[in-house]
Amino acid sequence: MNNKTALLNTFKVPAIILFGIVLYVALELLKQNTPAVIIAILVTILGSYRLFKETFLNLLKKRFALDYIAILAIVVSLITKEYLVASILALMISSGRTLEDYGVAQAKKSLTKLAERIPSEVILWEIPSNGTGARAGAKITIGKVKIGDFVLIRKGEVIGLDGILESEAGLTDESSLTGEPYTIEKIKGDSIRSGTINIGDPIVIKITKVQADSTYNKIIDMVKKAQDEKSPLVRMADKYSGIFTLVTLIITGFSYIYSGFDLTRALAVLAIATPCPLIIATPIALLGGVNSASKKHIIVKKLASIEILSRTQALIFDKTGTITLGKPRVLEFKNSAKNYTDKELLAIAESIERNSLHPLAKAIVNFAKEKNANVIHAEKIQEKVGVGISGTVNGEKYTLSKLKSADGMAIEILENNKSIGIFRFEDEIKQDSKNIITNLKKAGFQIFIFTGDKKEAADKVAAQLGRDVIVKAECAPEDKQKGIHELKKQGKITAMVGDGINDAPALALADVGMVFSNEEQTAASEAADIVFLGGNFSLVLDSLNIAKKTIYIAKQSIFWGIGISVLGMVLASFGLIPPIGGAFIQEAIDVAVIINALRASR
Repeated sequence: MNNKTALLNTFKVPAIILFGIVLYVALELLKQNTPAVIIAILVTILGSYRLFKETFLNLLKKRFALDYIAILAIVVSLITKEYLVASILALMISSGRTLEDYGVAQAKKSLTKLAERIPSEVILWEIPSNGTGARAGAKITIGKVKIGDFVLIRKGEVIGLDGILESEAGLTDESSLTGEPYTIEKIKGDSIRSGTINIGDPIVIKITKVQADSTYNKIIDMVKKAQDEKSPLVRMADKYSGIFTLVTLIITGFSYIYSGFDLTRALAVLAIATPCPLIIATPIALLGGVNSASKKHIIVKKLASIEILSRTQALIFDKTGTITLGKPRVLEFKNSAKNYTDKELLAIAESIERNSLHPLAKAIVNFAKEKNANVIHAEKIQEKVGVGISGTVNGEKYTLSKLKSADGMAIEILENNKSIGIFRFEDEIKQDSKNIITNLKKAGFQIFIFTGDKKEAADKVAAQLGRDVIVKAECAPEDKQKGIHELKKQGKITAMVGDGINDAPALALADVGMVFSNEEQTAASEAADIVFLGGNFSLVLDSLNIAKKTIYIAKQSIFWGIGISVLGMVLASFGLIPPIGGAFIQEAIDVAVIINALRASR
C-alpha cells in the first residue's frame, strides 16, 4: 500500500461525514426537514462515537478529560436544533482525531523502519542426520527459529538473529549497530549480531538467541517503550487542560447570562473550545523528537528524557570512549613467556579478544593483524565486563584482564593465573571533543569528568578541553554515583554520558543517562535513557539541540493554541462569531498546531 492510498484510507470516516453534511444541506434547501434531521443525527453519531466511548472509559478510570467540552457542545447543538453545527462538530472531532492518528504515524515512521529492516523469514541450512553434506532448506518465519538451528545468510542480506559463524570466514557491516562504516572480518566460531549485514559470500550461522532476545530486537524494544511512555510534558498538558476547561466554562456561563440566557451564544463559545490542541499536538511533537533523534542514530528509550534533557544544567562525562576516541592503540607489548614467540602469544590474545567489543580488545586485535600473527580459534569464551575475558586455546585457558598501572591503560595476559605478557595503550580525545565541550560551556552547562583513570591521565585530557572542566579521577562506580547524588542535592538537573558497565550506576541515578554503545545489551545501555549508536561525540550536542527544539515546538503549540482559542471564545461570547464559524475556527486551530508539532520530526 503506497502513502497516497494509506492517506485516503485514513480519512475515510471524515469523508463519509462530509458527504453526509452536503446531503443534509441539500435536503434542507429542498425543505425535506425530517430526512435532513435523521441524516444530521447519524452523521453526529458517526463522528462522535469514538469521543463518547473514550470519555466513558476515562470516567470509569476516574480520569479527567478535556473532551467533556466537546460532548457538551454536541449536546447543546442538538438541544438548540442546530443540526448543521452538530454535524460540523462531528466532522471536526473525527477529522481532528484522524489528523492526530496520521500525525503520530508520521512521527513514528522512521522508528517503524527499524523493525522493517529485519527479514520476516530466514532460510534453514539442513544438515543430514548422517552428518555428511548440507544444503539450503525451506524458508521459515524468523519467530519460529530455535536456538541451535543453522541459518543461511545470502550476500547483501540483513542478519535477523544472533549466532555463531559456522562458515570458514565472513564479512559483515556493523554500522547499523555502531554508527561507524567499518567492515568486520569474521572467522569460524566468531559471534554474529542481528541487525548487521552480510557483505561477503553466503554464510551459515548457528543461532544462539531467539528473536525476542536478539541484539537488534533490544533496540526495537527501546523504541517501543519510548513510544508508549507518557512524559512529564504530556502530564503538564493535562494540567493545563483542567485550567482551560475551567476558563471555557466561565466564558460560556458569562455569554449565556450576558446574552439573556441564549444557548446559541453559549454554543458558539463551546464550538471554538472543541477539541483542544493541548491533547493533540503535545504527543505528536514528542514522538517527532524521538523520530528526529533516530535519524541521527540516537535511540530515545524514554519520552520523559526529552523534556528533562531540555532543562539539564550539569553534564557529567566519563572519559574513555566518551570524550576520548575509545579506540586506543597498543603503545607497548611485552612478552614474558618462555615457551611462546611474540607472534604466538599475539595470536592467542587476538583469538580471545576478537569476541569482545571492549576498546582495548579491538586495539589488541588490530595490533595482532599489524604484526601478521596467525588467526586461530578460541573456545569457551567468557567475558566479565569490567574484569576481563578468558578462553581456551588448544586446551589451555588464558585470561586477559586490566592491570593496575600508572594510568590504568594496560592489560595483562595470564596462563593458568600466571602473567605471560602485558599490553600498554594510549588513547586520544575525539577530534570534535574540544569544540563541542567549548560550545556546551558557552551554552551555560556545567561540565564534569568522572573517570576511573588515574589523576594524571584525567588531568591530561581535561587540559586539552580548556578551563572550567571539573575533574574527578580514580572513581569507582559508586564514586560516580555519589558525585551525581551531590549535584542533585544542590538542585541541579543532571545528565550523565558514559559508555561502559562501570558507568551504569551513575547513568541510572542521573536525571538523564546517555550512553555510547556498540552492544545494545550491556548494563550501561539498560541503565541509560538515551543510547548513541556509535562513538561520534557530536551526538551529545545533537541530542541536547533536539530536546530543546522539541520542547519549544510542543510548548509553542500549547500556548498559541490556548491563546487563539481563548480569544475566539471571548469574541463569540459577545456575539461576534456564530456557532458554525466557531466550529470552523477551532478546526483551523487544530490543523495548524498539528502541522506545527510535526516540525519536531525534521
